[in-house]
Amino acid sequence: MENYFKKVFRSYVSVALVYCLGLNGSFSASAQSYDLVIYGGTSAGVAAAIQGARMGKQVLLIEPSSRLGGLTTGGLGQTDIGNKQAIGGISREFYERVYDHYEKPENWNWEKKEDYKGVAYSRTEEGEKSRWTFEPSAALKIYQEMINEESNITVRYGERLDRTQGVEKESGEIQRIIMESGTAYTGKVFMDATYEGDLMATAGVSYTLGRESNAQYGETLNGVQAHRYNVSLRGNIARNARNHEFVDGVDPYVVPGDPASGLLPYIEEGGPGIEGRGDDKIQAYCYRMCLTDHPDNRIPFEKPDDYDTLHYELLLRNFEAAEELETMYTYGGGFIPWANSAMPNRKTDTNNKYGFSTDFIGQNYDYPEAGYEEREKIADAHRSYQKGLMWTLAHHPRIPEKVREEVSRWGTCKDEFDREDGWPDQLYIREARRMVSDLVMTQHHCEKLEVVEDPIGLAAYGMDSHHMQRYVDANGFVQNEGNVQSSVAGPYPISYRSIVPKKGEAKNLLVPVCLSATHVAFGSIRMEPVFMVLGQSAAIAAVMAIDGQKAVQDIAYNELKMQLLENKQILE
Repeated sequence: MENYFKKVFRSYVSVALVYCLGLNGSFSASAQSYDLVIYGGTSAGVAAAIQGARMGKQVLLIEPSSRLGGLTTGGLGQTDIGNKQAIGGISREFYERVYDHYEKPENWNWEKKEDYKGVAYSRTEEGEKSRWTFEPSAALKIYQEMINEESNITVRYGERLDRTQGVEKESGEIQRIIMESGTAYTGKVFMDATYEGDLMATAGVSYTLGRESNAQYGETLNGVQAHRYNVSLRGNIARNARNHEFVDGVDPYVVPGDPASGLLPYIEEGGPGIEGRGDDKIQAYCYRMCLTDHPDNRIPFEKPDDYDTLHYELLLRNFEAAEELETMYTYGGGFIPWANSAMPNRKTDTNNKYGFSTDFIGQNYDYPEAGYEEREKIADAHRSYQKGLMWTLAHHPRIPEKVREEVSRWGTCKDEFDREDGWPDQLYIREARRMVSDLVMTQHHCEKLEVVEDPIGLAAYGMDSHHMQRYVDANGFVQNEGNVQSSVAGPYPISYRSIVPKKGEAKNLLVPVCLSATHVAFGSIRMEPVFMVLGQSAAIAAVMAIDGQKAVQDIAYNELKMQLLENKQILE
């Protein structure tokens, strides 16, 4: 009886807040109910909202921040494709609209179209009507245009889920979700399109964190990966612990050669763990920087207030060790620890590269389960770390002069993000919670040793994990651990069952981002074009569940497949 009165009281307070305070200016009680409620305005959430609206449903898209699009509008302008032919539906439509955007002369502000050469990896081929590299602002404009074309999509910004008691369920169905503001939204079907899986977790759906052991699912590329090379299930050599490594002989101690002086920052005590064993570590996060070398649009790299040279001592020693060894892998020869890929208008998508770079290794373990304030602190720490990294590369006297000269030509953009310093707000959350449903995507699926019978889209990128930890090896030198780069057996299908919870946990919830996959399989699936594909497919299933008054687990796949193909999804 006490719980009943608490529930009634919460409902009264929520309705009162709606009437008395309003939301984003004004709001009415009747507007709180929708057919499809999507929490998370990532690329998956945007695609899902558009698809749901096109099928005639009233859709609510809730974005906790003030910007739609997640990483697609947050700096990841070089699309990780794997295979362009695997991308269909709304995802393909988005990249076609990017092409159209850059066909217009007025959208070339800082360079001429003919001067942009693109990136070999994702270059638009002659005669192709899609473009795979773009500015964050262009992606945001296109998403907003696509959203605005649908009259039955409502977007709410700045609303965060109450993660303690913000999901109300009855007989296994979510009835409504409640925000921190007290605003409640009811829906027939709900979708968690966040990178973190907050709605899924709050709804009591099973999930996991970190790496599974290889033994759990019979994989070879999961768990601790400290060996230089491992063999995939198909017999291919996976390039583990070889990429993004330190040069040989980098000392890990504050006073070189003196363990008593303590470890330098960001190095963990002890070894990496037992090869192939699982742990709770998360692959590293970073910000995908949008940089420019145009002097009229450039914000020079600034030294953060909390700058401490000791935090970058490993970077400095890595350069010095490379110069001393005179190896091919020599930063002194001009190699810079970034992947500075050219985007239109003299801008870049800048990502991690080499042993000490933009990835803040080991500093994100608490992020998936942390409260909102703690997450903000972690995100701020990542930004401060990267700011200090860029300032060090541009100005520190122990950095080779050739590197300083090149890095100092660049800076963040004045015209891309809302922050005065030109940095994005969207942290690159490469991996957080992952649902555990009745079908778990594994390395076997990536390598086509197992093929699902209920595909809703294709993944094609290689199994790709960034580093998890930094440690001292048996020789007394610093090493990184966790990198996996292994090819897949061409485009492979993703199961519908991997985006729906176990039926006893939530009958009207779909999870297209934090889907059911092992760490190593998620490393292949987790690409923005694929998230758009999965978001669209999830929305089609949601509409079918609404129209048929069925649980999402009871959708007949043959009927779903017909709808997917009708909406231009590519399934094989």
